Amino acid sequence: MSAAKVGVLMGGNSAEREVSLTTGQAVLDALAQSGVNAVGVDTAGDWSNEIRQEGIDTAFIALHGRGGEDGTIQGALELMGIPYTGPGVMASALAMDKIQTKMILAACGISTPAFQFLQPGEYDNEISLPLPLVVKPSREGSTIGISIVREEELLSQAVLTAASHDPYVLIESFVEGDDYTVGVLNDEPLAVIQIVTETGFYDYNTKYVTGAQDYLVPAPLRSEITEKVRQAAVQTCRALRCCGGVRVDFRGDGENFSVIEVNTIPGMTPTSLLPKSALGMGIDFPGLVLEMLKTAGEGSR
Repeated sequence: MSAAKVGVLMGGNSAEREVSLTTGQAVLDALAQSGVNAVGVDTAGDWSNEIRQEGIDTAFIALHGRGGEDGTIQGALELMGIPYTGPGVMASALAMDKIQTKMILAACGISTPAFQFLQPGEYDNEISLPLPLVVKPSREGSTIGISIVREEELLSQAVLTAASHDPYVLIESFVEGDDYTVGVLNDEPLAVIQIVTETGFYDYNTKYVTGAQDYLVPAPLRSEITEKVRQAAVQTCRALRCCGGVRVDFRGDGENFSVIEVNTIPGMTPTSLLPKSALGMGIDFPGLVLEMLKTAGEGSR
C-alpha cells in the first residue's frame, strides 16, 4: 500500500463540510503516521482533475452528507476507474435515504421504530403515529433538521423544518431509552458504545462541539444482549450491502433495541464514535484507517 498514492476526499459542499474537513485531516495524519503516501483533495474544487494531476490511484472517502455519502461521488470514481473506500453506489444511496433504509430494515425483520413518511405536497397529511415523535429529513446527516416532538402543536413546524433540508420527511416513533452505536469493520462487529448525554438526545452540537457527558465502552449490557446488538448491526449492514467501516446507531432500554440509522462514512473526528468502537476491540486509530483503506474497491463489486 505504501507504493500507492491515496487521495483523501474531504470537504465538499454539503451541510457537513466542516466535519468532513476535520475527518479528512485526521485520516491524513493517520496515513502519514503509517507511511502511506496520501494527499488531501477538497471536492468543493475541481477534484477530478486534481486526482489525475496528482496521480492518485486510490480514494479514501472522508466526505459526509450529500455529494459524498449518497453514491454520487462513488459513481464518478467508478467511471474514472479509481477504487474507493466504503460501500458502493447502491448501498451508499440507500443508506443515505432514511426512508429507503427503514423500508429495507422492516422487510428484513430488523427492529426499527414504527414510521411513516411525507412526500412533497403531503406536509398537511394526518400523522397516524402517537406522540412523542422524531421528525427528520430523509437525506441529511449529523442530526441536521431533526426535531423531537412531544406536543401536537409543534408537529407542523417540525415537518417544515425537516422539509427545508429535504422534500421527503421521515416521521418515526420516539424510542425511550438511551443512544447506542456499533461499528462494523469488514463485516465484523466492533464494541457497543452507550452514549450518555445531558438531554438524552445526541444532537449535532453534542456530536461535534461539546461531546457527550460520557461514552461507555463497552456498553454496560448483559453479554447476550451485547451480542444481540452486535449481530443486529452486522445484519443491517448486510441488508444494505455495506462494506468497509460502517456505524449502526440504535436506541434502546438496555434489553430491547431498534436500529435508528446507518452511517456508511462515519465521522473520524476527536469525538467520533467509530474510532471509539474500534478501540474497544483493541484497534487504534491508525490501525482502523489502514483496515478501511484495505477494503478500497470492494464496494463496486
